[in-house]
Amino acid sequence: MRTLYVRIIVITMVIMIASAIIAFAVTNVYYQQFLKPKNDEKVTRIARDIVSIYKQNNGQPLQKYLADITDLGYKFYLVSENGKTETFGSPFDSTALPESEMKRVLNGDIYHGIANYPWKPFVTGFFDNKLKNTIGLPVKANGTQYALFVRPFTTQQFGEMRIFLAVLLVLVLLFSFLLILISTRFIVKPVERLTDATRKIAAGNYHVKLNVNRRDEIGRLASDFSQMSNNLQKTEEKRQEFVSNVSHEIQSPLSSIQGFSQLLREEDMTDDERTYYLTIIEKESRRLSQLSKQLLTLSFLDNELDEHERQTIMLGEQLREVVSAVQWLWSEKGITVELEDAPFQIVGDTKLLYQVWMNLLTNAIRYTESGGTVQIHTKEHNQTVDVTVEDNGIGIADKDIPHLFDRFYKVDKARTRTENSTGLGLSIVKKIIELHGGIIMVESETGKGTAFTVSLPKT
Repeated sequence: MRTLYVRIIVITMVIMIASAIIAFAVTNVYYQQFLKPKNDEKVTRIARDIVSIYKQNNGQPLQKYLADITDLGYKFYLVSENGKTETFGSPFDSTALPESEMKRVLNGDIYHGIANYPWKPFVTGFFDNKLKNTIGLPVKANGTQYALFVRPFTTQQFGEMRIFLAVLLVLVLLFSFLLILISTRFIVKPVERLTDATRKIAAGNYHVKLNVNRRDEIGRLASDFSQMSNNLQKTEEKRQEFVSNVSHEIQSPLSSIQGFSQLLREEDMTDDERTYYLTIIEKESRRLSQLSKQLLTLSFLDNELDEHERQTIMLGEQLREVVSAVQWLWSEKGITVELEDAPFQIVGDTKLLYQVWMNLLTNAIRYTESGGTVQIHTKEHNQTVDVTVEDNGIGIADKDIPHLFDRFYKVDKARTRTENSTGLGLSIVKKIIELHGGIIMVESETGKGTAFTVSLPKT
């Protein structure tokens, strides 16, 4: 199986070679369509100048004149009217030319062999040293009619430049391949580190540190990977803490039930003691039942809220139902519950939001002394409705507020243990509110009271 390093090298080289071929092909099209006609015109103009200059030098032999002109980088092929041929300059690779074309030039026409030369791949037609690839003009010398075929001597004119360009092209390719090998290693190396780190995380090792100091996509990927590793580590720590807390919460009532059940086997126990122990067993059983229900609720809330369960809720009516449902609790403690009119509508799951108001209200009643007051008031904004449950109870210390919504967190572990608290209520509340696209905020002062404010989107 090819590595990423080899793949990048092969793909890059293939792209370079393919690009070179395409560039040559496009260049050939450009030469054939635009440069070749211009080259034909240029050589035709030069050939006419050569003939014109010769005509101005009366008495000079044509052959000697053409031999001297070859030093300027041109080659000539001279055909007399009686069919005699002479070559001046380096010989042509091929002198094949239809006799009809030679007669046309002898009769005064111009032969445009460069413009009419057949297409060849990669501009090789420009360098073809053939008689067909020339310009033919008629010229008369010493009473004899000649057909003069002119062609630039490309080897002489561009010989050094061709070598220079060839060497340049070879060196460019060699250095390009060498730099590709080096740069690809620079690119692939952090990817290899990421691969090793991924294997470690897959094996359960979340303490992975990546020293990749780059600002490109690889650097951002490494940064995001490190962040993911940290999040996974925190998630694992929370998972272990959650399992530990669940085990502790379950073990405590089970130990109580087991211990008091053993005591109930004693025959010399009074009826009052037996009733007392049975009451404790019943209470601990209820704690276990409540804990299991809340754990199931949290598991359910980890999924997205079902859209089919959403419906329009009359906020005021739902709050009045909650207040009525816990009337026995606040009446027993002599607490006053004040509920403002809330003529607002929200959209959500009726059962889940009912659980939110129930939890906040029972907490407010539970931590408010007898004779206290709990107020529920609402406020409308442009896009949201705020519901505030405020009490004048014992309040919450500043150090505890940041942890209120953590699972199994208890402000007063000794006291809440006796009140069947599991430390999951506010976690469930926060999760339900977030599923509805809202937020929950808390303000509290020790000895003065606490206010929980829930902000939910309006319909």
